[in-house]
Amino acid sequence: MGNSEEHRSRARRPLAWNVLAAAGLAGLVVSACSSPAHKDAAPKPKPTTTTSTAPPPACPLTGLPAPRGSVPQRPAMAVKIDNYPAGRPQSGLDKADIIFEEPVEGGITRFAAVFQCQNVALIGPVRSARNIDIGILGQLGNPLLAHVGGINPVLANIGASPIVNVDIGASNSLMIHPPNHVPPDADYTSTAIVYDTHPTMTTPPQPLFTYTTAPPAGGTPASLVHIDFSGTSDVTWKWNTTTRTFQRYYNYLTPDMLDDGVQNAAANVVVQYVQISYGPWAENSGGGLEVQADLYPNASGTATVFRNGVAIPATWHRTTLGSPTQYLDAAGNPIPMAPGRTWVELVPNSIIATTTP
Repeated sequence: MGNSEEHRSRARRPLAWNVLAAAGLAGLVVSACSSPAHKDAAPKPKPTTTTSTAPPPACPLTGLPAPRGSVPQRPAMAVKIDNYPAGRPQSGLDKADIIFEEPVEGGITRFAAVFQCQNVALIGPVRSARNIDIGILGQLGNPLLAHVGGINPVLANIGASPIVNVDIGASNSLMIHPPNHVPPDADYTSTAIVYDTHPTMTTPPQPLFTYTTAPPAGGTPASLVHIDFSGTSDVTWKWNTTTRTFQRYYNYLTPDMLDDGVQNAAANVVVQYVQISYGPWAENSGGGLEVQADLYPNASGTATVFRNGVAIPATWHRTTLGSPTQYLDAAGNPIPMAPGRTWVELVPNSIIATTTP
């Protein structure tokens, strides 16, 4: 009995294994039949990456894209340029980043034209330095100041300031003499000549302004600005809706043209009223006294910023020689400039500029 029962049990085992094997085979068949469903499933999306293009470097004194994609590694460079009628038309002002128009003796004006981002082959006519140049240019850090001479007290004060004195009259190699120009308006220079006098100076200036393409709120339409410095400098700025600039004229009607046929123009015109005094030095043989302007320290006054065809009332304030002049709106916020050239008119507060809506 025991052997017979064991025999039957062993005989039944293959049948059980066969059933299990068949079940497993069926499972494989079902699995195999379901495989195409996995192949037809939508592929998972690949992770995407976004890249952003950084804005091109901007010129520190205009807010415009830097030429050739990089800001020149050099300081600001100012050139004193004549603005007496005999010195017109001038050269190079259309390549300047900022131009300061300053009152000097006799009711005339001169320009301190500041270059940094563009190269200019001919700038002039170059004239002598003035004490007011220190106050104007000190906010640019350590700028080069190109000029032709000056009276001893002025040159001594420039030497004691952060401004780097470049007297092009000291060497004929620093001057260009175009044909058909006579003294005192025969001396010209270039950015290459002046920068080559200090090749180890490679630090660009800090911006003086912030920039926006749209004007801030609070401005009123202004199509014309008139500043009557004197009979030789009766200045008018007119808004041009095509060029989106204020264009410069004399006596309302005469375009202020440069010798390359370009009219002087600016994206921004700042009328800054300043307190001036005269002396203690005579600037010329006629006894004209040196003009001194209260530009720092802790100096302030009123101003108007013109941009995008509007006038924005402002106050200005400057704490130290090395700090930039701040032009503030009624709420005390800095007024941004439009990208482009800025022309700062330093107007004696005895003169009132008029605006035409």
